[in-house]
Amino acid sequence: MSLRDLVYSFFTYYAVVAYILIGITCIVLSVKWFEAPARMAAAVLVATVAYPFGWYLIHRYILHGRFLYKSAATAVTWKRIHFDHHQDPHDLRVLFGALHTTLPTIALVLTPIGYLIGGRSGAAAALGWGMVTTCFYEFCHCIQHLNYAPQQKWLKDIKRLHMSHHFHNEQGNYGITNYFWDRLFGTLYEKASDKPKSATVFNLGYTAEEAAKYPWVDKLSGGTRGDGHPRRFWGAEGLSAPEASSEQQS
Repeated sequence: MSLRDLVYSFFTYYAVVAYILIGITCIVLSVKWFEAPARMAAAVLVATVAYPFGWYLIHRYILHGRFLYKSAATAVTWKRIHFDHHQDPHDLRVLFGALHTTLPTIALVLTPIGYLIGGRSGAAAALGWGMVTTCFYEFCHCIQHLNYAPQQKWLKDIKRLHMSHHFHNEQGNYGITNYFWDRLFGTLYEKASDKPKSATVFNLGYTAEEAAKYPWVDKLSGGTRGDGHPRRFWGAEGLSAPEASSEQQS
């Protein structure tokens, strides 16, 4: 895939279009309601720190937690926003976060923070910056998963770390563009040899035994839940994604 193809795929996705439009609206409102530059700048600064920290916590403790699939009420959401993505990390249909879950989460975290710091202008600025950050995260996520080889060392590094999360051991490297919190909390591993191969890297702990007790995700998957390798739920039978080369790196 060329960079041009990647950019086209990214900017034509409905959720990305929504993030851009909401971000522009928030920026316009923050200027319209502008009161104190220092407080608005502080709101944006705090949002910049809160975003990757919030993502780390959600990714590690909620998306990789083993409680969402245990309820019929949350199984469908967990399947869409993370299980399917780990089952087939290269499937474009589940590569992006779901708008109906991503947007409310970002708004609920950043808007109150921005409002407490800078009032309504701070709230708008924080949410607008959150939309900018989300687009950046999603674009990097595209680079990490699609058949595109980045030239920049930083992009190569974050792609390698993220592919290890998907193809070697899911209990680590929870960041997307920012691995500071992984390093701080001891979940970063630079090389595959630093951590043993995980038996649950593709099923996130939703094994055949778990599926027997909590069948909702398995039923929604149409019996295609895979343990040993990723499978395409909607593709041709037997079509599977290739494993990333990061696993062989030492």
